[in-house]
Amino acid sequence: METALEESLIEKRRLVEEAIERLLPSGAETPEVIARGMRYALVPGGKRLRPVLCLAACEACGGVPAAALAPACAVEFVHAFSLVHDDLPAMDDDDLRRGRPTLHKVVGEGMAILASDALLSLAFEVIARDEALTDGQKVRAIGELGLASGHRALVGGQAIDLESEGKRITAQTLEQMHERKTAALITAAVVMGGVAADAAYEWLEALATYGRHVGLAFQTVDDILDVVGDEAALGKHVGADAAHGKATAVAVHGLDGARALAAEHVEKAVTALGPFGAAGALLEAMAREMLQREG
Repeated sequence: METALEESLIEKRRLVEEAIERLLPSGAETPEVIARGMRYALVPGGKRLRPVLCLAACEACGGVPAAALAPACAVEFVHAFSLVHDDLPAMDDDDLRRGRPTLHKVVGEGMAILASDALLSLAFEVIARDEALTDGQKVRAIGELGLASGHRALVGGQAIDLESEGKRITAQTLEQMHERKTAALITAAVVMGGVAADAAYEWLEALATYGRHVGLAFQTVDDILDVVGDEAALGKHVGADAAHGKATAVAVHGLDGARALAAEHVEKAVTALGPFGAAGALLEAMAREMLQREG
């Protein structure tokens, strides 16, 4: 029998999937290859970690999860955009994602770039047009997502990643890269959930701390799985980081050190949830689940 938390998680994923279906363009309004590319990048979409965290954060702050659907979908659009770019030959040069050929292998590099760029634009459009958010909430959410996806965060983190290939980097540089490349978007997801619930400043700060450590734990575990994970569960090739000379938590800290680091970040994330009490139970469960990830 499913627990109440499991039922809540399933319901939030259902809400996200339905909203994504509504928001994705059809071939009637968009060139068919672009609409197809956008859908391919998003569907199927795995566990929908970031949008579910957004809805869970909204609920933890006393809001109705459905009120945060626009920012939840927006953060997933940005995430999908980033994965398409990461997979390109000029970036990580991957040919497999979620057990399927990467988008550029299906529609070509040019169309893959255009489809992912369309997802990035759509992310901000859906927030701006959402009727569940006030104008003030829209501005705050757009600002959070813009910061997380730009030069200070996602783009900057990818730049550090590319520049670090084949080099020995410090633990400090690695954390900076992980914080920008992965943790910033997860942080934006939970903060936007709080914004959708009109959460107090102190709660938004607690969510930001939680999101940072969840994001760092997620990326650290991702680095571990690239060494010891199962390709079928991951849906991508194991050992790709080492093959490309990537700077990873395992390369910097060793396997045991990386595992200890991931556990440390999870505990810091859980500690940050103190102000929410029992309302933060789903966020806590999702943080602890990081250490059990297989894919």
